[in-house]
Amino acid sequence: MLLRLRVSLPDRPGGLGQIAKALGALGADILQVTVLEREMGRAVDDFTVSWPGTATPASVREKLSAVPGMRIEGVWPTREVPGSAPDYDLLLHVATEPARGLATMVDALPSLCGGEWALAMADGVVRHASPAAPPAFELGELPLRAASHVTGEQRLMVLPVASTAMHVVVARSEGPPFHRAELDRAARIVEVVSRVAARFEPVAD
Repeated sequence: MLLRLRVSLPDRPGGLGQIAKALGALGADILQVTVLEREMGRAVDDFTVSWPGTATPASVREKLSAVPGMRIEGVWPTREVPGSAPDYDLLLHVATEPARGLATMVDALPSLCGGEWALAMADGVVRHASPAAPPAFELGELPLRAASHVTGEQRLMVLPVASTAMHVVVARSEGPPFHRAELDRAARIVEVVSRVAARFEPVAD
């Protein structure tokens, strides 16, 4: 099974080697590493790994707890395909059929952002939703002028679409809150796709 591991560790030589050694000893294969931040002497990295057999977040945490100085911030299943370029694939689809740009983006965002579902809503109404999204959703106080994350029963990213009353929401129920690096990336994707789609909106008579 494919898992994402979010790990905080001391930012010093050999740190990644320790994690690689621990994962290798457990039979896990590291497929991708994404650096999220390097601050205050610590690093936060996301590992996409192929885990042998089945596993639960709790069991993975327990097996990795012996690595000195390492904190496991999150373990969750992923549909990410390491080595692919999903951002570019999304932009290609939007460029090919820009009139459906917003819907295409909403369908793609869960995989792009390590989430479970996404939707676009305006004026309290869901305008488009990915397959696993709820048919109705209460976003709370509006407007949110900047991309933000909300942590509760679910972890949410809320991404305003510039010059509109619309917001895009991405959610996951497992794993850690969305990191600011994930938030920044998703906000840029929404900005680019919304600009392209806006150029092909039908003009009222």
